[in-house]
Amino acid sequence: MLPTTNQQAANMANMGPDVFFKSADMWYRSFRNSTIYGQLRIIAAICFGFVVLFFLLGGGGPATGVHSEHREGEDRASEGLMEATEILQSRNPPMVSAPLPAMLYVVALVALGGLAFAAWLAAWVLGKDEGDEKMRQVSDAIREGAAGFLSTQYASIFKLAVVVLVGIFLMYLLREPPKNLPQVASSRLALCVAVSFATGCILSGVAGYVGMWVAVRSNVRVASAACRSFQEAIDVGLRAGAFSGVLVVSMVLLGIIALLFGVRLVVPAALHQLPFLLVGYGFGASFVALFAQLGGGIYTKAADVGADMVGKVEADIPEDDPRNPAVIADLVGDNVGDCAGRGADLFESIAGEILAAMILGGTLSQQLPPDARSGYVLFPLAIHAMDLIVSGIGIMMTEAPKGKGIKGIDPMEVLKSGYKVSVGLAAVGIVVLCRLLLYTEEHPTAWMNFSVCGLVGLGTAFLFILVTQYYTDFNFPPVRQIAQASVTGHGTNVIAGMSVGMRATAAPAGIICVALLCSYKTGMAAFGGSASAGLFGTAVATMGMLSTVVFVLAMDVFGPITDNAGGIVEMSEQPESVRNITDSLDAVGNTTKAITKGFSVGSASLACFLLFSAFLDEVSELAGQKVGAVDISVPEVFLGGIAGATLVFYFSGQCMTAVGSAAQEVVNNVRTQFRERPGIMDGSQKPDYASCVSIVTKAALREMVAPGIVATTVPLCVGFFFRVASSGNDRLIGAKAIASFPVGPSAFRVCCSIEYPVNTS
Repeated sequence: MLPTTNQQAANMANMGPDVFFKSADMWYRSFRNSTIYGQLRIIAAICFGFVVLFFLLGGGGPATGVHSEHREGEDRASEGLMEATEILQSRNPPMVSAPLPAMLYVVALVALGGLAFAAWLAAWVLGKDEGDEKMRQVSDAIREGAAGFLSTQYASIFKLAVVVLVGIFLMYLLREPPKNLPQVASSRLALCVAVSFATGCILSGVAGYVGMWVAVRSNVRVASAACRSFQEAIDVGLRAGAFSGVLVVSMVLLGIIALLFGVRLVVPAALHQLPFLLVGYGFGASFVALFAQLGGGIYTKAADVGADMVGKVEADIPEDDPRNPAVIADLVGDNVGDCAGRGADLFESIAGEILAAMILGGTLSQQLPPDARSGYVLFPLAIHAMDLIVSGIGIMMTEAPKGKGIKGIDPMEVLKSGYKVSVGLAAVGIVVLCRLLLYTEEHPTAWMNFSVCGLVGLGTAFLFILVTQYYTDFNFPPVRQIAQASVTGHGTNVIAGMSVGMRATAAPAGIICVALLCSYKTGMAAFGGSASAGLFGTAVATMGMLSTVVFVLAMDVFGPITDNAGGIVEMSEQPESVRNITDSLDAVGNTTKAITKGFSVGSASLACFLLFSAFLDEVSELAGQKVGAVDISVPEVFLGGIAGATLVFYFSGQCMTAVGSAAQEVVNNVRTQFRERPGIMDGSQKPDYASCVSIVTKAALREMVAPGIVATTVPLCVGFFFRVASSGNDRLIGAKAIASFPVGPSAFRVCCSIEYPVNTS
């Protein structure tokens, strides 16, 4: 864990450069003593080992066969070592065919500026007052629980990632070189994929952890701000959430750009071929996000259920009451699940969708002159660089009106006012970037078509937010209907919640279908009916939907921060007027969390078609054989789709079982404490918060392994089985079966994008 004292946080209040750098130095020293620092050193050592092994295998030379069989072993090893020495000692590494475009440097500068803006946001938030001693005591307990859980969780993820990393390296090392890069040895390809996987794992984990680190120090500052004014509490909560959004997108961009430069030192490939070598980056980020979301989700739901079942139902005490032994575990769960987990999840979503769009852009660019190709590959990176700018402006322009009381301000409307600014600027930015990067003399109006595709995606994002707000905000009829049904009992409440939730799935599914069809047809028209242009049109629409993801993630993290602030206010026994402010923010926070769940699932569903197409392009490049349409009437393909749909339900069942099992342990512990310490209810005895935190931590870490292994291994097993059993007539049948695998899960995710938030609102 990262031990940072209250004094260190207080030092951040002084915005002078000397104090700021002194605090940063203290944080770095504590980081060097943490478990994560040791894990990063081990990963660096493993990557260095791969580099050494790469040169020992003679990876610098061109491939003349699967393993360059005409070389003798000793000569090959010595030549590899000689080349390694030459490259490591040379200040001028081997040149590639052409320098990378200037736009890449512009994007890198914007991403670095994003990191600087994130640092400023963190300093601004941490400079706020932490409140009285009672507030600080509750906040410290939340920090310790969250940091302890994530340190242990990331240690477990790290061990699994090392195994997968070694497996990926060996798999690529033992296979034939890709058909599109016949001059590249297998060892070079293995090194590129392994390093990109490790980079994705590290950056995804760091983004989630650092976002949580700031969030658990922001909650008490929101609670303290609520003691002064409603407006200040909104500002502190939003800017604390914005730190995570800016950090995630900046790190995604810098990771991809760094790999683009690094890969060209190993593989002399053209720009449009480089994204194929970075697929490990998205997989690494996805691997960490899977376990981060899984472990954090089990933790937060088990603690929530355990705290409410005994505290609110059996003991009849309010939510976040300090007499509830599981209340600290519940507050910790909001951070590890909704802050760290969501940050890692959106990191992998953005990374995967950027790489998929770059692959499709590279494929389409082969129909264009060489001087017009780079724009189609770099367009996704440019969109997210623009996102940092427009969302940053929207965040800074979000301000609650002065002079109004709590009843005169709707926090959701305040947040939407800033989001509307970002959307308006993003619309202009999309058109400008399409003109700058996608204009060609051969197709002079194509950039207009792609501009329309981007605006369709942007409109889809805005509609998703409106639909989610309608079904989850207490100001609209659906939630009021569920509340009214609660008056007549638990059964009618459940029935009303399920019925409204199921009805709520129709609107997002319809929006996705319309957006996908419109963007595909509009993209096709850009190049005179080209299917590749249609696919790129869906990629541009996806980028348009994600063009304000920084602001959306800021609203998402706003939810758990304000929820924690409400718990701190309740446990520190603040006046009712302060609790009214945090309750209002907490209610809006539930809606913003629902919005982000719907937004992330909706963007992933829109991108499913994009990823599907990018997967086929990747298979075609590696196999040297064009993969045409995936025919659902082929039994193996049809069964692959059934396997994907089945996995969703089986995986969900495993997760629910894990939550139930962990919640039972919490319930038993809370009941035992109430029985053995009767003075808890009258305040003469204190509950043991640490025992519940320990129980949920151990249970979440234990229960997350089995579902994670199932989710990562089943697709591999399905593809391998059909490749072995049915490859006689079609050697790519395994890949085609896997191509149909995500169709079922994608449809399921669209339907669940709003149903769950409705039931929890």
